[in-house]
Amino acid sequence: MKIPSLIITLIVATTLVSLGQEGTLENAKQGAKKAGQTVKNGLETAGEKTREAAETVGEKTKETAKTVGRKTKETAQTVGQKTKEGAKTVHRKSKKALNKTKEETGSQESHQSLK
Repeated sequence: MKIPSLIITLIVATTLVSLGQEGTLENAKQGAKKAGQTVKNGLETAGEKTREAAETVGEKTKETAKTVGRKTKETAQTVGQKTKEGAKTVHRKSKKALNKTKEETGSQESHQSLK
């Protein structure tokens, strides 16, 4: 009777060990699933943050380009205006100098014709 009891005890012990290993295997599977889900969530969050950052950079770049374009246009207009004013001043001064020269030449001619 000792041998059958020993055999039954061994079978029960082997069965319990086997069931324990299956429980451990299930725990490992569940842990792996949780870890995988955590990694997936982390990647999704990183992807969202990267997309948001890219959108922000895109908006800032667009705003900067508009500002640079506007400033360039304003500068070109200012330079054009200054050039136009400068040309008018030069023209006016040249005309004045020419008239003065004509007057001087005319008065010298009348002086010479009086002699």
